[in-house]
Amino acid sequence: MDGHGTPVERAARVGSAVLTPHSAPGHKGGSKRKGMKRSSSAPNCNRPSILPIKVGICAMDKKATSKPMREITGRLTQAGEFEIIVFGDKIIQEEPVEKWPLCDVLLSWHSDGFPLRKAQAYAALRRPFMVNDVGMQDMLLDRRRVYKLLQDSSIPVPTHIVVSRDRLPPGEADPPGFLEGEDYVELDGVRIEKPFVEKPVSGEDHNIYIYYPHSMGGGVKRLFRKVENKSADYDPNHPGTVRRLGSFIYEQFLTTGGTDVKVYTVGPRYAHAEARKSPVVDGKVNRDAEGKEVRFPVLLSPQEKEIARMVCAAFGQRVCGFDLLRSENGRSYVCDVNGWSFVKNSKKYYDDTADVLRTMILSQLAPHRLAAIIPEPLRQLRLPEECGHAPEEGCSCAEEQAAAEAAAGMREVASLQDMASMGEEEALDDDDSSSTNFGGEPSSNRFLELRCVLAVVRHGDRTPKQKMKMPVTQPAMLELFNKHKDSKGKQAKLKSPLQLQELLDVTRQLLADMERQQKAAARGPDGGAAGEEERDQL
Repeated sequence: MDGHGTPVERAARVGSAVLTPHSAPGHKGGSKRKGMKRSSSAPNCNRPSILPIKVGICAMDKKATSKPMREITGRLTQAGEFEIIVFGDKIIQEEPVEKWPLCDVLLSWHSDGFPLRKAQAYAALRRPFMVNDVGMQDMLLDRRRVYKLLQDSSIPVPTHIVVSRDRLPPGEADPPGFLEGEDYVELDGVRIEKPFVEKPVSGEDHNIYIYYPHSMGGGVKRLFRKVENKSADYDPNHPGTVRRLGSFIYEQFLTTGGTDVKVYTVGPRYAHAEARKSPVVDGKVNRDAEGKEVRFPVLLSPQEKEIARMVCAAFGQRVCGFDLLRSENGRSYVCDVNGWSFVKNSKKYYDDTADVLRTMILSQLAPHRLAAIIPEPLRQLRLPEECGHAPEEGCSCAEEQAAAEAAAGMREVASLQDMASMGEEEALDDDDSSSTNFGGEPSSNRFLELRCVLAVVRHGDRTPKQKMKMPVTQPAMLELFNKHKDSKGKQAKLKSPLQLQELLDVTRQLLADMERQQKAAARGPDGGAAGEEERDQL
């Protein structure tokens, strides 16, 4: 018997979901480690084929067949290690859970119209290995519970109060202890000053308001799901009173430099982050030539990597997206947790995600396969220096087996097995790597990566300053210069109203003196022309 035991025995030891006997992948022959060493895609090797692990996708068709999902599942199935089963809307919504397809691994997440209760019942009945804990997804639908769990997990969140009106007696508009002033709201002594953010407690309601104080012009900015090129509207005539119909979270408005950061995790050791223009700026969506919202990758700090790991573990969602606020005080805060989310239009992310999911699933259900040489289709997703070169065409089975054993010796299988459960995944290498893959999972993170773009831009739309330079020798002007000259004695800048008035008075006095001199000199033969020239110069 293999030292790891059967998938059922190993699952029992680590305390994870136990596979039903009829769905356990690779149960027959699993103890013959030598026979399982090679992938089924290896050429010229006559050995029993490996039973593929069945991966069930239980989600609405719009999400289950989206482009990111197709890209990732396509990479997973290239080597023949996995079989993808998409449940489909008809089965999910109409069939009882007893008739749902059997699978070894369950990918399931909530979206509009998804019967979450049925998915939870299916998971309890069949007990597959869940990449994302379906039982925890109820929490993501209530922002109050999200913020509570974030705080209980020591994950930084903005200062906030929760105003619940769910169980108020008839005729009561506000809960006890709630006060609203001209520029603040307060609950039980905790005051949130304007500007503040008002969020509905429902995670599915994206109608968020930002209230501004009178010192900033007042009014309210309404944020909403993108409609064409708009994501926000500003209402300067709003009275500034908060909404009473429903329960809300009021949180401190944090200035972030006009950007929002979206973080996408794949397990606790991998996170991809992108930034976009915040809708708070002007409510307009920046799009590229193809009509897609402009986003750019950003590097996570060590603190933010730890936040990503903590969010992933706290909510039981290995594949998880959340919003990060990088405040100008130098700290980062989590303001929303979305659950299952994928990055769009990133080949590197698709490669990394497929590789991480493969390692995650095999370490849970078939850890002995991790010691085998990497299947050829997946080999192309890794760097040559990470996993060696592919065997040349026509090589013998003995040569390939030797290569497999050498690769297995170099690979730390034990560290990969540490990812078998969320409890074991909490150890995070606290390195200073700038890559988003901040753990030991395989990734092509040694490719050249754009760190930043530095640009020095100066606009050319400037009004001419209309400078005039002329030497002056009048004692009054020299006295004014000496009065206001700088410490080096090279220049005097007159900017304040009093200084400019002083300059104007001196100039008017000099002009008046010249007028008198001009009249006196007009009686002379050439005095008039000389006086006029001196006056024009001044």
